[in-house]
Amino acid sequence: MFLARRELAFARGRFVLMGSVVALIAILMVLLSGLSVGLVNDGVSGLKRLPVTSLAFQRDVDTSSAFTRSVVTTSATTAWADQPGVADAAPLGSSLVNAHTTEGVEIDLALFGVEPGSFLDPQVAEGEQIAGPDEVVVSPTAVDKGVRIGDTLVLEPAGTRLKVVGELPAQSTFGHVDVAYLPLPTWQEIHAGARPGDRIPAHVHDEFTAVGVRAEPGASVDLAAGDEAAGTTSMTLTDSFAASPGYTAETSTLTLIQAFLYAISALVVGAFFTVLTIQRKHELAVLRALGASTGYLLRDSLVQSAILLCASAAVGVGIGVAAGAAIATTSLPFALAAGPVAGATVVLIVLGMVGAGAAVLRITRVDPLTALGGTR
Repeated sequence: MFLARRELAFARGRFVLMGSVVALIAILMVLLSGLSVGLVNDGVSGLKRLPVTSLAFQRDVDTSSAFTRSVVTTSATTAWADQPGVADAAPLGSSLVNAHTTEGVEIDLALFGVEPGSFLDPQVAEGEQIAGPDEVVVSPTAVDKGVRIGDTLVLEPAGTRLKVVGELPAQSTFGHVDVAYLPLPTWQEIHAGARPGDRIPAHVHDEFTAVGVRAEPGASVDLAAGDEAAGTTSMTLTDSFAASPGYTAETSTLTLIQAFLYAISALVVGAFFTVLTIQRKHELAVLRALGASTGYLLRDSLVQSAILLCASAAVGVGIGVAAGAAIATTSLPFALAAGPVAGATVVLIVLGMVGAGAAVLRITRVDPLTALGGTR
């Protein structure tokens, strides 16, 4: 590492420039990682917090829009509850509505209709759980927007009035809209478009969006057999995320951007080290003429690359985390998670080493005679 250490010490300007580029790429990776996690949380955090292992939708429903198109009946819930390995099965209704409070706060809501007392009935951090037909509990993100416990929500255009009685313990959103839980019969009437005082057809109280299924601890539920018995189409909870509005398009776009950024990082670092290797050609030839092996020269250059990449990535990640912490305090869908940030950092360093390794392969072709004037 003699040559590597001397170059790092005496060619500081060159390595600071290279390190700055790597640090900027690391900052972008951290911010993209935070944006990706934030968008996922904002899109499906309400689904993530459902205590289910799978959801059973209408048979042959379009799985990309199951939450908006599916209609199942009570018989499906009964069939799923009788399946081997199923601990609980309960109906779930889902729909998006516009609303405003009597205090003038306008808000969009994702209504989740559940049976009070069922395993889908959520616990609350403040206030009370839903009990009466006109009660609702809301996500803390709705509280941040001005909705308060005790407020009355007026749904548009039907004019249905719901009283806010509780606040959920953590962010719960669906399709970037705040979730509000309410009793299933009330949800069914709202979903059917009934106005206060309207006569409700009997079939309305027999229809909902999906059956929430919870497997027994350690059990594996045969989804295909359950679907055959209940006449449904099942998806695991994770698979159901793709049915959330915009989820697939958002995650695919961000994944593509990250992939391009990783490829760019490898090319940029490789280009830097290619230029550096060309500039070091005579010094490397001298070492070869003095008896240094190809392995020694490769180790020397790769260790130099690793030091530069690790130091620069650490600086970039530190700046990115600090910037991300500031962004997270705003209303933007941004959330830093240690796993994705660490993964992005490792990928940056590994791809940088691949690019550097491709560049320093030139070392194996350095002719010792070059240092001895053999080309003159």
